[in-house]
Amino acid sequence: MTRRLAWLDALRGVGATAVLVEHLNYHFLDGLRPRWMNLGIYGVLVFFLVSGYIIPASLERRGEVKAFWISRLFRLYPLYLLVIVITLALAPLLPLRGDADFFAHLTMLMEVTGSAGLVEPMWTLSYEMVFYLLVTGLFVAGVHRRSGLFALAFAALASLVAFTMPREGHLLDGPWAPLVVLAVVAAGLGCVLYGSRSLRTAGGVALAVLAVALIWIGSRETWQGAMILSVMFTGTAIYRWQHGQSSGLWPVAGVATLIVVVPFLKPVTFNGLTNLATMGLAAATFALLFALRERALPRVLAWLGLVSYSVYLVHVPLLKLALLVLGDTRLLPWPVQLALALALFALILGASWLTYRFVELPAQRYGRRLVSRSAGGGGELPRPLDARTVSS
Repeated sequence: MTRRLAWLDALRGVGATAVLVEHLNYHFLDGLRPRWMNLGIYGVLVFFLVSGYIIPASLERRGEVKAFWISRLFRLYPLYLLVIVITLALAPLLPLRGDADFFAHLTMLMEVTGSAGLVEPMWTLSYEMVFYLLVTGLFVAGVHRRSGLFALAFAALASLVAFTMPREGHLLDGPWAPLVVLAVVAAGLGCVLYGSRSLRTAGGVALAVLAVALIWIGSRETWQGAMILSVMFTGTAIYRWQHGQSSGLWPVAGVATLIVVVPFLKPVTFNGLTNLATMGLAAATFALLFALRERALPRVLAWLGLVSYSVYLVHVPLLKLALLVLGDTRLLPWPVQLALALALFALILGASWLTYRFVELPAQRYGRRLVSRSAGGGGELPRPLDARTVSS
């Protein structure tokens, strides 16, 4: 891997490790879990910043929406579908979550269509997919470079909604919502990928409108969905500033101001200082690795970044299986808890390397071959760098 991209993988490695430790901490050595911040949310925010930084750049570098979506599908779906199959096979041992919808899982939009993910961490994939739909629509409409304005707009929306429309629970509910969303996504992408210029524009607008609508009425809390998009567009704004595509970092300063002020004004909704500390630490981590991007970084962080998507999807089923055997581990002496936690940590990393090596890599290579054929042999896309996360 080139040093130019190693810092991004290092960030993903940090995020994946934070998420894994957070979930292990609930069952092993809970007293060591930090209460002043949330490691799981910290990992989520780091991954969303990385995704916002690199995903629009990946689309624009190729300049071809079809190549972008081929790479996305072959990056995300093979392991995702495998984990779903494994989860269904384990249903006699590990009961499935209630209200998990088939059509919502086809689009990965479970979290914003009133459905539960078969595996809890899948909720972040919904916001990733919303971001992809929105970025595609903006790219087709030719307004994709205004990332700073979008970052500020979604941060302002999050702040406004938190005060004027505090709510919990989906407004989208019932079996019809995932099916309608699936139909709109399929029609919109069909127009963008295969339609005439006017149909491409109409399809792109439909996808962008759908993305915003899903955030507005599909998120459990509108402010949370809007803030996630704001964080991702902040990553994009940093990329544009770095590459001379914008005049400064004023949008980042504006988003940071809103993020800092609102938790103090509405501490109940935002969990006050805990959320503020978590967001601040995620931003500081991104800034530190960004500053060190030209330097050699520990290989272990880059390796953790490579397997981070597998860690994200695989660790929860493995952890549940282990707890099924071990019972309530919190009752065990602390040295035993520590030994079991370290063993599970190693087991999860080993399993994640196997799924990366034998599921993710072959699928990515096949996707690149399809992209090359579709472009008439015009080269390969850079290796995808995503933000795949979980949250507690």
